[in-house]
Amino acid sequence: MDQPHVNEKGMSILVTALFIVGETAGGGLIALPTAIVSTGAVTGAFLLLLAAVICTYTGTLLAENWIILQELYPEYRDHCRKPYPAMGLRAIGPKFAHFVSAILQVTQFGTAVVFVLLAAKNGENMLHANFGTHVSFCYMILIVGLLVFPFTLPKSPKDFWYAVVAAMISTTVSVVLIIIGSVKDYEVCKDDVFYPSFNLPKTLMSFGTIMFSYGGHCAFPTIQHDMKKPHHFSRSVIIAFIIIFIFYLPVSMSGYFVYGSSLTDSIIPSIQNINIQTTVNLLISLHVSLALTITFNPLNQEFEEVLNMSHDFGWQRIVSRALVMISVVFVAESVPNFGVLLDLVGGSTITMMALVLPILFNLSLTTIRKKRENKEDEEKISIKEVFQNSDKIKLLANILILVFATLGGIAATVSAMQSMLQSEFSAPCYAKLWSEDARLLEEQRQLTFEHGKIACCGMFRNISAMGSEVCLNAASLMKVGAGSHG
Repeated sequence: MDQPHVNEKGMSILVTALFIVGETAGGGLIALPTAIVSTGAVTGAFLLLLAAVICTYTGTLLAENWIILQELYPEYRDHCRKPYPAMGLRAIGPKFAHFVSAILQVTQFGTAVVFVLLAAKNGENMLHANFGTHVSFCYMILIVGLLVFPFTLPKSPKDFWYAVVAAMISTTVSVVLIIIGSVKDYEVCKDDVFYPSFNLPKTLMSFGTIMFSYGGHCAFPTIQHDMKKPHHFSRSVIIAFIIIFIFYLPVSMSGYFVYGSSLTDSIIPSIQNINIQTTVNLLISLHVSLALTITFNPLNQEFEEVLNMSHDFGWQRIVSRALVMISVVFVAESVPNFGVLLDLVGGSTITMMALVLPILFNLSLTTIRKKRENKEDEEKISIKEVFQNSDKIKLLANILILVFATLGGIAATVSAMQSMLQSEFSAPCYAKLWSEDARLLEEQRQLTFEHGKIACCGMFRNISAMGSEVCLNAASLMKVGAGSHG
């Protein structure tokens, strides 16, 4: 193919960049400050920058991979339900394509669960802070599922690009408001801010949080496929990750220096101005709800592919996507907080999809392309051929990233699983139907909301410009809402 493939219709470079921001930033934005408390400010800032650079690089590799597929295999120029597994098919083989598909579904499913939990948590906090009403977290999960479901019905990202651009705008406003709220709280909290002693498992789990915050790569091939000029996707990736880093750094640093270890698994409850806290809650909930439309898309398309369903809209699509939503809601009802689950997904499958697989596919596909250009047999490629056909500087960078991803991912995953098996992971919502311990946990949650509206700063979470009476019950807060890193 002499000229890169161009679609008749599709998204522009800028809209695609905003789309990536809307799909990637959000849940990680409000969880990062807690992770940075575990790593320290300097190490945390370095990791944020390093992860941004690496994820930008692997994002451009995914872009190159898809261009190679469209160049060598014309069938991928039309609508493709599973672009990421298609890379695995052409790069390594059919069995690996099935493996990639499974990892993709686990990643998207886990991300969807985290987002549903986050939206439910925000809704619970917002209703209490503004109306003194405590709607159970478990019921909020059901409400979120019902509200989001209609937005998961469109066929592909280009059918609801405007919604995710709105999510990006909501995130931008949230960043500004979080910084303003933190600056306002600085004078009150600065003398009582404290930081935890070094804890290796907590620090390792921060890797998972950071990867979750940057690792939107699962949806990248789908987004790229819906561009007017897919070969320009690398430009969108670079623009998007610059914006995301600009979002993440000031929010993380303001949370670290103002609130320290008093942070829960989200920075939002720590903001002492109720109006700002409420607005941020609304905006992040909006962002997460809209981002779910992208997160659900690969899940839905995979399920429909298994069922051999038509691409056209009909009752079958409604039923199949309802089943997917019910599954996500059920798992969300089975976990007590999003922090540890976020770390687990970020350290395991997202690390693989965002760092490991883009590199492996690129090494293979670029070798296949060179062999085709030389009219050589491309059906089987060896590791020796990969080394021979790869740029040596690029190859070294790829190896270093693979080592970084493997060590960091394993460490973060093991640490998160240990936390899940310990006190930070408790009984599911429905367990209170038969378990006395689960009923006690629900009573503990109710105690948290008996008085106060803010996760106050200070060692005992009782420092506020409005007095300690506005502080959430500190003892129960530490049991049911503490951050996974705190």
